[in-house]
Amino acid sequence: MLVIPGAAAKSDCDRVTRRDLLRVGGSGVLGVTLADLFALQKARANANKAEIGGGPGFGKAKSVIFIYLQGGPSHLDLWDPKDNVPDKVKSVFKHQQTKLTGTHVTELLPKLSQVLDKTTLMRAVSYTPYGLFNHTAAIYQMHTGYTTDKVSASGQLEPPSPKDFPTLGSNIIKMKPPTVPMLPFVMMPRPLQESNVVGKGGTAGFLGKGYEPYTLYPSGDDMDMAKMDRIRTDDLKLREELTPVRMEKRATLRETISKGMPEIEEAVAKHDLDEYYGKALGLVVSGRAKKAFELAEEKAALREKYGKNTFGQCLLLARRLVEAGTRFVEVVWPKVANSDNHSWDVHVGLSKRMKDQAAPMLDAGLSALITDLDERGLLKETLVVCVGEFGRSPQRGVSTSGNQNSEDGRDHWPYCYTGVIAGAGVKRGYVHGKSDKTASAPVEGAIHPTELLATIYHSVGIKPDTIVYNHLNQPRELVKGEVVSGLLG
Repeated sequence: MLVIPGAAAKSDCDRVTRRDLLRVGGSGVLGVTLADLFALQKARANANKAEIGGGPGFGKAKSVIFIYLQGGPSHLDLWDPKDNVPDKVKSVFKHQQTKLTGTHVTELLPKLSQVLDKTTLMRAVSYTPYGLFNHTAAIYQMHTGYTTDKVSASGQLEPPSPKDFPTLGSNIIKMKPPTVPMLPFVMMPRPLQESNVVGKGGTAGFLGKGYEPYTLYPSGDDMDMAKMDRIRTDDLKLREELTPVRMEKRATLRETISKGMPEIEEAVAKHDLDEYYGKALGLVVSGRAKKAFELAEEKAALREKYGKNTFGQCLLLARRLVEAGTRFVEVVWPKVANSDNHSWDVHVGLSKRMKDQAAPMLDAGLSALITDLDERGLLKETLVVCVGEFGRSPQRGVSTSGNQNSEDGRDHWPYCYTGVIAGAGVKRGYVHGKSDKTASAPVEGAIHPTELLATIYHSVGIKPDTIVYNHLNQPRELVKGEVVSGLLG
């Protein structure tokens, strides 16, 4: 179903920060109430919006492409290989020099090694001091900034709930809606999933259905590499008998009828239906979104460069969407955690699965996306983040999460792993942080997932400590994390 969110809340109650709330404690003696504080803040925001936020990289990103490698890639076997370590720790893959002097990745990433000069490698993403070894728990925190207190008897999280914290894309489109008639938030090619828990961490939660992502989940199973050629976006186009002029006349008629029915108008006023209807109408009539999905318009050579598979074509589509005005695109790795073949969850068969299946798709797709965005001048205004929920255990064949692992497998490891970030004010050709000699723990520059989220919000021009209200109307910070200014130029 197509749902178009309205504009950001008109009241600045949604944008009060924890620093503002702390001021309330000392304001009572002056006769200043919380309501007065909100009114003052609204006046301040309207008088000078430039005062909100600030600092390096603030508001540089017009769009975000969030590439989520669900399953947990092995950092030791991709982008943080180690020498002079025991055989059980050392990667089975050879090292190679990248465009960054002194920085190595494994032989699995030959294409990406040549574009790292356009990115920042985050070598110490870490849940320290508390590790989250369960896929769903780590996925939820990486997307929302919060942990959940609802866990099923199996040890997995409960299914998605309207009480959940919103995923980051939903928060962003609420506070920074698109400025053109375009889908605000698109998620593809499948939902986040661990076993039978589907979608946890990927919904609008207590923000409501109006801020859910537009989900593009083509038919076909996860091993169907051609499924993006069968994209269906029927809800984004007019029926043949309906011309744009006819649709606009219908809108005018609807408005006339509504004005003659004040009781109904009053009853639905709080839902901003006119705003939703207007945005949906503009989206369909303009044809902008439908056109963005036409992958066949791209040159065959470029499609090959991204990789003629689900992941590669999703990244190409992500570029087309942000180019057309989509604010937030999430590309979920097209194979669930707890599965074999193409999955990053390599408890067994690491050597073959990473070399022949997952790594070539990641290498081609991510390197092509970064190059393509850069050549089009889009990288300077598009934030690209590529990360999983955790890395893999430093030692092969040991259990860290209760799973059985073969001698050619690694278990879950949330204490230290690698991610990639690029564009929109992020430093180019930089390595942030450092892991210890076995890639087990951060030595410097650790980045907690909440801090990564704070940096993403900052990049799109949202203060991370903005106060939002949950389903019980309780104030909550957008995320309890500080911006990692070291990532930003």
